[in-house]
Amino acid sequence: MCNRRVGYVNNLSPQFTLHEWRNHVTQPVRLMALIGVSVILTVMGPFETNEVMRTLPRFAYWVALVFVSYSVGFAANLTASHFAPESPFRRIVVAGFLTALGVLVLVYALNGLALQYWAAGWALAQLAAEVFVIAFIVAAIFVGANVSMDRGAEPQTPVLLERLPFERRAALVALSAEDKYVRVRTLKGDGLVLMRLTDAVREVGDTVGLQVHRSHWVAVDQIAAVARKGDGALLKMTHGPEIPVSRANLGKIREAGLLRR
Repeated sequence: MCNRRVGYVNNLSPQFTLHEWRNHVTQPVRLMALIGVSVILTVMGPFETNEVMRTLPRFAYWVALVFVSYSVGFAANLTASHFAPESPFRRIVVAGFLTALGVLVLVYALNGLALQYWAAGWALAQLAAEVFVIAFIVAAIFVGANVSMDRGAEPQTPVLLERLPFERRAALVALSAEDKYVRVRTLKGDGLVLMRLTDAVREVGDTVGLQVHRSHWVAVDQIAAVARKGDGALLKMTHGPEIPVSRANLGKIREAGLLRR
């Protein structure tokens, strides 16, 4: 292994959040739902937008408001889940405050630029109060729903682990091809399994991972740090030796927010 370590970063980065947001928002059903809400608000024209704006500008206004508000809420909930994973109340406080702050700035700026209405004094206080109340209610609903889903969800053990001795079955760390075998690495050790790497990857279940080399697959949540090496990179894992990233797969770890451009 090369000893040159430069530019280690962890996976709690804005790029990683952006990657998660993009995967979330661009799901067809969710994307159509957001567009549908924007169309409904355009037709209804609440807050007198139907009186002061034509159809296309009004649609653009509501698309911007709906998508950015949803994105702010998503980022706020992701942040709250990281900083307060064990406390639903703290998650509501963090998510509600961040969502309200972001949406308030958005609404204030949009109303000013699109409607030439810059709220001030008592009007601004009323707007802020309404936004904060709504944000905390929505945050409470989302956090409550997530907590219920987490409690009701049955953890699924990857099928691949059944090929290992019982004492080595734990969270997957990495898979590495060795001739006709695959070395399956977990937090409790590793073992060789007679199969192809592509077949092994199909058996990782819900484990989120990346194939970073023709001979290596890694679990994203087991990446401790990343270092550039020549035209590729090295991944420091939570357990076991480092994993090389080929030049052809460097874009994957950048897209996941694990490496600065």
